[in-house]
Order: sequence, then structure tokens, then C-alpha cells
Amino acid sequence: MNIDTIREICKNLPHVTEDVKWGNDLCFLILQKMFCVVSLQGPLSASLKVKEEEFDELITKPGIVPAPYVAKHKWILVTNPEVFNSKEWEHFIQQSYQLIRAKLPKNKLAQLG
Repeated sequence: MNIDTIREICKNLPHVTEDVKWGNDLCFLILQKMFCVVSLQGPLSASLKVKEEEFDELITKPGIVPAPYVAKHKWILVTNPEVFNSKEWEHFIQQSYQLIRAKLPKNKLAQLG
């Protein structure tokens, strides 16, 4: 997995924008809410929101840790991109997108059409 593939998966989702935050993190957003954050410096790492029931199991895998600052909201930090195959990366990115989208206010979602 590489940053270009992650970008492609994210940008293929509806209404996604990207922004660089904190000087070195590429963030993918829907209506200004992040669903995927990728480090632009150092080895590839990415943060994603996961289902509550998956969180505890995922963070036991080598290469996945609770994401700093947002772990309480069930975000993981993938520090070893090889921990997921390409189908799993696509699944977890799309799932993160859906989890964030589901929490958006209905009036904001209506703006998207």
C-alpha cells in the first residue's frame, strides 16, 4: 500500500476533499470532517475510524495502535501498511468514510444532494 493508492480510494468516494493539516498530514474529508489521515513524512502510516466492536481486536495486531488523541472515538493508527491487504485497506477506508458520514447533520448532507 502507498499514499497514491490511499488517495485514489479516498477520492473515489462521493464529495471527498483533501487538505494538508498540521504541516505533514494529508487529510481526507467529507463536509470538513476527517475520515482518513495519512502521514506525509516518514514511513507510511494512516489513521481511520473503525466500528466500536472491531477496535479492541484491531489494536492487538502488530502494526496497529490506538490513534493518538482520537482513540477514544475508535480511531486506529496503522503503522505497518502491510497489516492489511489491498481489499482490507479499501474496506476500512470506505467504512471510516461511512461512519463519519453517518454522524453528519441531515441538513449538511442535504447540501450534497
